[in-house]
Formats: sequence, C-alpha cells, structure tokens
Amino acid sequence: MSLLLSPWTLRGVTFRNRVGVSPMCQYCAGEDGRPTDWHLAHLVSRAVAGPGMVMTEAAAVVPEGRISPRDLGIWSDEHVVGHTRLAAAIAAMGAVPAIQLAHAGRKGSRLPAWDSGAADPGWEAVAPSAEAFTGYAQPRAMSEAEIEETMVATVAAAERSVRAGYRVIELHGAHGYLLHQFLSPLANRRNDRWGGGFDGRTRIVRETMGRLRAALPGDVALGVRLSHTDWVEGGWTTEETVELSRRLKEDGCDFVDVTSGGLDARQKIPVGPGYQLPGAEAVRRGAGIAVMAVGMITDAHQAEAALQDGKADMVLLARAFLRDPYWVLNAAVALGEQSALRVPPQYDRGWSSLGQFGGLERGVGEPLPAL
Repeated sequence: MSLLLSPWTLRGVTFRNRVGVSPMCQYCAGEDGRPTDWHLAHLVSRAVAGPGMVMTEAAAVVPEGRISPRDLGIWSDEHVVGHTRLAAAIAAMGAVPAIQLAHAGRKGSRLPAWDSGAADPGWEAVAPSAEAFTGYAQPRAMSEAEIEETMVATVAAAERSVRAGYRVIELHGAHGYLLHQFLSPLANRRNDRWGGGFDGRTRIVRETMGRLRAALPGDVALGVRLSHTDWVEGGWTTEETVELSRRLKEDGCDFVDVTSGGLDARQKIPVGPGYQLPGAEAVRRGAGIAVMAVGMITDAHQAEAALQDGKADMVLLARAFLRDPYWVLNAAVALGEQSALRVPPQYDRGWSSLGQFGGLERGVGEPLPAL
C-alpha cells in the first residue's frame, strides 16, 4: 500500500491515512466568534471523503487576536458547544478532528479577505513592537504582562479544545501572525527577554509549547505551524526554523507544519508545485521531528513521492480540497489503491457503481449526536 493512504500514529492519535485538510479561514463566524452552519457543512463535506485529519481554520485565543470580526474563536467557554459539534461531526466521518489556535497580532482588525481595509468597528492591534505591516494600522507594542496573558489565554483555549473533542492542537506561528512576529527580527525590535537574539525571539513559542504540553492529556498531539523563511534578507531563516523545531521537540512538540512567508510585503516567493517541500525536508531531517507539508501539493503521485522521499510524514491540502472535496478518493484511484478506502453507506451507490470502492465503511456517516 502507498504511504499516502496508510495509517499513521502520532503520539496517541492514529490517522487513517497521511492526508490532512489544512486550515482555511472562512470569515463566516458569528459576531462573537462562534462556529456557524457554514463551518459544519464545509468541514464535514471534506471529512466524509476520506482524509485522515481535518483541521479547523485559525481560532482566536482572545477577541483581539482575530484577523477579522468574522473569525472563529475559542476564547470563552461559550464557544465549546459549537466546537464540540464540529469535532464530533468530523470524527463521525472517520477523520481526526484538529484545531489551529491563533493570534493575528499586527495583522488583526481587518475586513474579510474578499474585502480590503480596516474593520469598522475594529480594535487596537498589538504586536511585539510598534512595527506596522504594510498597509495595515500601527500596532501597539505588547507589555510583558500582555505577553503573559496571551500565553495563559492560549493554554485555556487549548484546554477548551480538548474538552470539545479535538485530538490535534496546532499553534499558528506562521504567515506573519503574532508568534511569527516575535520570531522574525524584521518585526521584533524588542530589547527585553522577548526580543534580541534567537533565544529571546523564540521564547514565547517555546514557553507556550511547554505550558501546553504540561496542561494537555498525554495522548493529544501537539504541533506548531512555522514559516520556515520570510523570503526577505535579514528575516527569519530556514536554519533558525530547524533549530527552533529541535528545541520545541524537547519541549513536548510532536510535529511542525512547515510553510513560509507572510511576514513582510517585500517577500520574493518562488511559487510552484511543491515549493514548500525543501523547507519541510530541512526541518524533518535537521530537527528529527514529524513534519506536515503544505504548498501546491495537488497531485496524488506528487504527494506520495514527498512521503516516499522522506520530505514529510503527512501532507496537508487546502485549495485542492476546495476544488475537489473527494481528492482522497480520486487519489486512491490514481494510485491504484481503491481497497484502502471505504465510502459511507449513504454514498455507496455513487461510488460502488463505478466498481472502484468495494464495501461500505460502517459507522461512518451515521447520524450526528444531538447537543
């Protein structure tokens, strides 16, 4: 059997295959950050077709950590009911439910992605330093007390996530959001213990990871998304990502979700099929930690090769799943591994009539539990 469609276990979590649905901001949460019916439909329609993991979009750990007023949140116990529904629905389809926890920092208080400009009403953005992202409002530099409050809020959000039923927790430390802002010398100009050299700039990520590992059950997989490079001279580098990943493993981190860029408008990204894979491979080999790879991975054979070549342990797809919710089923056909997957009984007539998938996956696709 192909690696792509083989089960994989990370800490206490077993995935039915090595394909995951990557976080995708939907900008459709309620005004208070609660999940809506759109989230349920969007995530379940991906889970039903066979990926091993489905991860929610970035969920803010505090209200002012949102990108837009329509961002998902998990900063309050009132969010747990809605997230419990999402996690249960994903699990009912046979996928592992995962959540990404985030704080936008200086890239917050904006309109949804299909609009432009500041949110109205908005809020004051905070960042490591009073350094604005191009075209965005000037943020206020965080005090040490606010840094501590953010770490406390992140741990509380993770504990709510576990109560809701999520089995994988990912910190968003990439794409120019708050944790990435601390990592990069292009955004972090602090001269206290949260800035300066490598140890200071990485302190918040390592400190948060250590607290999360201590607070969460031992069978919950814990990871972080990192931009392995800023693609700007003088910015965060792949070598620093490898070293941080090595140290995070010591702190109890189980995986790194490797991406790149998003911090500085001057970035020059060589976009193309699999363009993030060299960074993923560097982290996997250099830090000895499990790696999830992203970045224009669209073809089943391309994804299989990335795993066979040791560049990653799991592949995450986003836009490919928006174009084709049945990407995993079609990948099984392309790789000649139809026996690796079973469709829910409700969909059997659509697939078994093609002679592609034999039998049904009983227990998957059953009515969702009422809350």
